[in-house]
Amino acid sequence: MPRCVLAYSGGLDTSVILGWLMDEGYEVHAVYVDLGQPCEDREAILKKARDIGAASAQIVNAQEELVRDFAFPVLQWRAKYETHYLLGTSIARPLISKKCLQVARDVNADSYAHGATGKGNDQCRFQLAADALQPGLQVIAPWRMERFRKTFPGRTEMIAYCNARNIPVKASVAKPYSSDENCLHISYEAGKLEDLGVNGFDLVEFGMTVSPEQAPNQRETVALQFEHGVPVAVNGVRMPADKLLLELNRIGGRNGVGRVDMVENRFVGMKSRGVYESPGMTILYEALMYIEQLTMDRDLMHLRDRLAPEIAEMVYYGFWYTAKMDALMAFIRDAHRNSTGEVKLNLYKGNVMVDSRSSAKSLYDEGIATMEGGGSYNQTDAEGFLRIQGLPSRVQGRVSPRAF
Repeated sequence: MPRCVLAYSGGLDTSVILGWLMDEGYEVHAVYVDLGQPCEDREAILKKARDIGAASAQIVNAQEELVRDFAFPVLQWRAKYETHYLLGTSIARPLISKKCLQVARDVNADSYAHGATGKGNDQCRFQLAADALQPGLQVIAPWRMERFRKTFPGRTEMIAYCNARNIPVKASVAKPYSSDENCLHISYEAGKLEDLGVNGFDLVEFGMTVSPEQAPNQRETVALQFEHGVPVAVNGVRMPADKLLLELNRIGGRNGVGRVDMVENRFVGMKSRGVYESPGMTILYEALMYIEQLTMDRDLMHLRDRLAPEIAEMVYYGFWYTAKMDALMAFIRDAHRNSTGEVKLNLYKGNVMVDSRSSAKSLYDEGIATMEGGGSYNQTDAEGFLRIQGLPSRVQGRVSPRAF
């Protein structure tokens, strides 16, 4: 009997897929990768998988790895997809694949299955990770198979299948949108959000943030410490990466920080609308920017900024385990060797504002920058600097005069 590892969430789709794979003759091993997504009872999810007939079911806790080894390196790039999206779901998928493939190796499975549809980005992220990490493994994506879609054209048929097999399912009425959660963010899409005339902030019941209108009427100050571009402490308390982010999620969440509503370009070619909330990561992106302003060389920073959209695109598309990404991650680690310091931010009704910043590695020299008289910068030197900089313009102006 062929063996298959299934990335299992315990929801309707993956529960049906588990049963369907068994019907197809597979011995199925269910893996729930814990990335901090809220769940009432993780043990109940495992029991559900076993009750359906999984040969094994296990939880793999990867919260700290997600934040430390995946989210924080993307943070160092300050990479945002199409200027807004902080890539919370995109970052998580390669790690889910990695954990599932480790289990596949342990149980000697020859295939790996997931519940991503054939229309979205996740199918790309799951498969590209599997291709890179274990090239010989078969990837099973039921939603890309016509016979699966004919059997399950909609939720009604899926619920009927679960009822027939005594698979417990939640309410049969579809939510007005779908969501995906981990400790980095919650994303909301589909359903009523596909209508661009609907106000996403009014429709969604946010799970991590209060609305800015409901946030406190006084600002809250938070202090963040960075070492080499990596956040290490909040308000003077050092903590592991995942605990640090959870603390910032609480702080940012109660101040209404980190909500985004955008229409984005999927890798498969279509545009889609997503609503996101990322309170902790939003704070970290702002905080690191203020440290970089002190410590990072101008030309190095500008090069990083030109490359950041490329990183965001690679993460969004699913090209995490590639030679190009390896090289760029080595670059950003070196680029942040001096990004050490502290920044204090004021949070107020969805806004993040700098209060103060400091670094022992600061390149800011008040004696040079001062607009007052004196100082160590000789303004006469700028005469020669500008004569050299303006030389090409003067030559071109004589050869090809511009009308003005």
